[in-house]
Amino acid sequence: MNYESTLDYLFSQLPMYQRIGASAYKANLDNTIKLLAELNHPETKFKSIHVAGTNGKGSTSHMLASIFQTAGYKTGLYTSPHLKDFRERIKINGVCIPKKNVTDFVEKNRVFFDEINPSFFEMTVALAFDYFAKEQVDIAIIEVGMGGRLDSTNVILPLLSVITNIGLDHTQFLGDTIEKIAVEKAGIIKPGIPVVIGETNPQTAPVFLEIAKQNGSEIRFADQHIYLKNVICDLIGIYQKKNIQTVLSAIKIMEKYNYASLPEIAIRKGLANVKKNTGLLGRWQIIGEKPLIICDTGHNEDGIKEILRQLSQTPHRHLHAVFGAVNDKDITSILSILPKDATYYFCKPNLPRALNERDLQEQAQKFNLQGNAFSTVAEAFETAKKSACPADLIWVGGSTFVVAEVV
Repeated sequence: MNYESTLDYLFSQLPMYQRIGASAYKANLDNTIKLLAELNHPETKFKSIHVAGTNGKGSTSHMLASIFQTAGYKTGLYTSPHLKDFRERIKINGVCIPKKNVTDFVEKNRVFFDEINPSFFEMTVALAFDYFAKEQVDIAIIEVGMGGRLDSTNVILPLLSVITNIGLDHTQFLGDTIEKIAVEKAGIIKPGIPVVIGETNPQTAPVFLEIAKQNGSEIRFADQHIYLKNVICDLIGIYQKKNIQTVLSAIKIMEKYNYASLPEIAIRKGLANVKKNTGLLGRWQIIGEKPLIICDTGHNEDGIKEILRQLSQTPHRHLHAVFGAVNDKDITSILSILPKDATYYFCKPNLPRALNERDLQEQAQKFNLQGNAFSTVAEAFETAKKSACPADLIWVGGSTFVVAEVV
């Protein structure tokens, strides 16, 4: 198998939530445990930090990785989904896993895959852990895929657990209230392992306090402390301030327990060079000037609110929105908060679970959002660029998958 045929196998043989949605979701850890046993338990062979949350977990994970890398640690980073290349999910010191490692892993374990039929995500987690163990990373930053308690990554025993925040997302799997979702995310809290919570919320704080108490885990709410001042980060969204607080709180705990030595200069340099060190894409990413073109992968109500807040603070004459969504999410709460005076280019990203562009346009019109429908992201984007004046702003978003086709 070459790399391309390996990817074809992964994407077609193994159910992939990114492409098909709910039917690929497995609400247990059985297959992950079987896979890791077959691989001689790589998850026990490296130190880790586990990061969950509704929004900000990707940025937080990349910031932590950048800081550890800058401080001289060989740093693994596991995140999802990928934007352009599958290998973005698995990196060491900002470098994607080599294609050969992906191909060799699948070839070597294909018979076992066919026996137990793991999901795409289960297999990818096993690949990441196997790679980090073999490469003997000093630390790995592991981002939860969805939820926490039943996520495939939740087989590690980390040095520290981090939960950035809680919002309503993936409610069909995680529960239909903030409190229920908090319980699922809090499933990454392990006995005696400290936990950092990014945001204090009166609805979720009691949940976290109770579960931390049951586990005998020290708990710290990042927004209740002040750490370094005048920190500069190259992730420029204003919502990153919360993530920076969370990261600084995590570092404080790591140092308190002598888990790592992270000098202030490494922290500051690491935060200033997240994109350069880790290759992070799609977070308030500016890809054009005159008109200003901004991509952001925020895709739930809380994430979109933060984007809109920043758009309102970004000088522009008129807003053009290249907007698409997936079909297994209730997007009415998002459509209800989008600006009515923008011009929309409703589009359908290229994946099976994408929401049809005409259905999206129809739903949007109920909220007085006006614009044309396009069958591809590329056509919508090109039309927006032709329509916009130099003083306008084009925002590309609504779904990670729309952004992936533009950056």
